[in-house]
Parts: sequence; C-alpha cells; structure tokens
Amino acid sequence: MPIDEQQTIPSVWTRPRGRREQPALSREQIVAEAVQLLDSEGIDALSMRKLGTRLGAGATSLYRHVANKDELIELVVDEVYGEIDEPDTDRPAHWRDVTTLRAHNLRAMILKHPWIASVLGEVGVAYLGPNLMRLSDRMIATFEAAGFPLDESDHAVRTVFAYVTGMTTSEAAWLTMLARSGQTEQDWVERLWPAAEEAAQSYPRLQKGYADKRGKDPRTSRDENFVYGLERILDGLEVRLGRTA
Repeated sequence: MPIDEQQTIPSVWTRPRGRREQPALSREQIVAEAVQLLDSEGIDALSMRKLGTRLGAGATSLYRHVANKDELIELVVDEVYGEIDEPDTDRPAHWRDVTTLRAHNLRAMILKHPWIASVLGEVGVAYLGPNLMRLSDRMIATFEAAGFPLDESDHAVRTVFAYVTGMTTSEAAWLTMLARSGQTEQDWVERLWPAAEEAAQSYPRLQKGYADKRGKDPRTSRDENFVYGLERILDGLEVRLGRTA
C-alpha cells in the first residue's frame, strides 16, 4: 500500500483536522488557554494534564483536538504570530518603513510572550501555520513591490526574520531570568557593573564601553542595539536593491 508522504511529517499542519470535536471544547479554546498558561507560568509548566485541569476537562478530551504536546506548541506559536499588527496597506509607504514596523512588531510579540524563545528552534514546521504564512507572504510582497526578484524577496524576509528572532530571543531569555530572580533590570545591571568593570581592566575598549554605558537605562540600550542591527541589515538590502535595479 503506498504511503501518504505528507503524513510522515509529524505536524498539526499536515494532519487532517478531525471532523468531530467535543462540543464543549474546541481547538481554539485549548490554544487560548495554553497561551495564558505559558504567559503566566512559562514553558516548563505546560502539560496536557495541567491544561486540561484549567479547562475543566481531562487530558483525554484534549487529545481529541491535539495529538500531542508538540502539536500544541505549533498551535500556540502560530497563535501569537497572529497578534502581530500589520501596517496600513492602504497607504503607500517605503519598503524600509514597512519592514521596520514589522520587525518592531515581531520583536514586541516575542517579548510579550518570552516563553517562545525556548521553542522557536524546535517547533517543527511552524512555517506552515496560517498566521506565519500570511505574515511571510505579505513581507515577501513588500520586497517584491520594491523591486527585488521573488527569490531574493524570500531571502530578504528570511534574513530579517533571522535577525529579529535571534536578537529578541536572547532578550526574552534575559528578561525571563530577571523575572525569576525577582529583581528589576536596572537593579541587576547596577549590581553587575563593579564585577564587569573589574573584569574589563585589561581590555581598554571594553572598559571604555562599560564606562560610557554606566547609569544608562538598560532597556534603552537594548532598544538601541536592536535598531542599530536592523538598520544595518536594511542598509545592505537597499544596496542590493540598487544593484538589482
């Protein structure tokens, strides 16, 4: 008997959705509650049993809608991608402005849901989720309208995604650690400065860098670091666009 190749890929996006669902519980309810659980208690707290308890249902009831925890994570990741605000497409805008806004919105989403930092690298075929596909397609369309060929538009989107997720997952991990410590970011940095400055004694450039940042709001520093990297990536893409044109 021939094997259905699509079904060899273990993902909620490649498995047909069951025709029958328990009337009192829907996939949408499960995903919404899972996001709330993750936001309040983090990824380590997520289990089908605990989620079922919060929903007033047994874990068996959840398995009628979601095959396993991996599928649930695929669903919650795509759910939060759906929260990203889209620029007003009715107004003409420069591709850099639109891409910058999307990048900042993506960063804001990840920082709002810091648990995502620990699952993005192991979330299976998340790119098949409808919300992420919609966002990706619109971003590709923006680059294509600017003059990039379709294949380069796809590469450009992947580059922007890689930068934003790479930078922001590090931020999210840092903020998660702070939340667990019970300290504010400013308090933690102030406690760290003496050790950092002492360690940098033999490295004059690092020493000067630490001295220049002393007393600066760490959140402002994170924002500036993100903007700097994003602007340099867009600078490179703009140069490439000029050569393509």
